[in-house]
Amino acid sequence: MRLDKYLSHLQYGSRKDIKALVKQKRVRVNGQLSTDAGLAVNEADAVTVDDQSVSAHLEVAYVLNKPAGVVTATADTRDRTVLDLIAPTDLRPGLAPVGRLDKDTTGLLVLTTDGTLAHALLAPKRHVDKVYQVTIDQPLTETGIKRLTSGIVFKDFTSAPAAVEVIAPQKILLTIHEGKFHQVKRMLHAVGSEVIALKRVAMGGLWLDSALNPGQYRALTSEEIQQLTQKTS
Repeated sequence: MRLDKYLSHLQYGSRKDIKALVKQKRVRVNGQLSTDAGLAVNEADAVTVDDQSVSAHLEVAYVLNKPAGVVTATADTRDRTVLDLIAPTDLRPGLAPVGRLDKDTTGLLVLTTDGTLAHALLAPKRHVDKVYQVTIDQPLTETGIKRLTSGIVFKDFTSAPAAVEVIAPQKILLTIHEGKFHQVKRMLHAVGSEVIALKRVAMGGLWLDSALNPGQYRALTSEEIQQLTQKTS
């Protein structure tokens, strides 16, 4: 990759800005002063700007605790997006959320530039578990639980059998594999309960970090990425 493109992807400015940095003799590659913004470099090269090491990676993966009121999109003309919660220095070209959460749904959301990771989490054939903490307006009946765990027939799809754990009279953990539009709300409505609050707490075996407040995020560890990409149905 060209030096100017590499540094531009790491948020050091436009390629024109990088060319200016090189012209001002502020960029070094492997200890040597760079005179060519088009020099081919990669992540193994030691690049410095103003004698400060450039050690960030081009490929990134984050887990975000999505707050309510933020849309799962890369851009929106009316609302804040999940990318607006990412610090400028952590942004990368192609960074995007994996799947989506509704505007009023909170909790675990993965954002990445890694297409392999995104595919591993979204491919229908992998049957990746998605666990939601659901607050409902009234307790589930035994019949309702049985319908959820057996699968519910809708006009456009039939939900796969879900796992239900009652953790309080009006709060459950619901595990599903699909990700249909408003699926959890539709499933609970079908069994006579309405969703008051919805929070995703796990996906693919990755649980939401309790240290992350709403709006906060952290990088996924290499072990977590390996777990998510290797997990099979």
